[in-house]
Amino acid sequence: QVQLVESGGGLVQAGGSLRLSCVATETIFSFSTMNWYRQAPGKQRELVAEITNYGATSYPASVKGRFTLSRDTAKNTVYLQMNSLKPEDTAVYYCNARRPPASIYWGQGTQVTVSS
Repeated sequence: QVQLVESGGGLVQAGGSLRLSCVATETIFSFSTMNWYRQAPGKQRELVAEITNYGATSYPASVKGRFTLSRDTAKNTVYLQMNSLKPEDTAVYYCNARRPPASIYWGQGTQVTVSS
């Protein structure tokens, strides 16, 4: 069974930075995409970064230019570098991996809190 283990969350002041890590128990090339989602209290879970197995990345407008998703294939790890953090970035951040045709895996989540 695939496991995704996140780390790196915490409390940071507005304008600060954090880097989240997600380690997979299988080679990340086996997934069509690896993604970061976040869920704030009372809100739906939203996608904040995606990387394909070819290495292409995409971001929604809300984080583009501030968040960067990268990977270390030798370590089966993806990273989410978050800069210029805002209080509205406060959420639980989840790592996600998708393997065709229909397998989806989630990590346990890591809390990010941005104080104003």
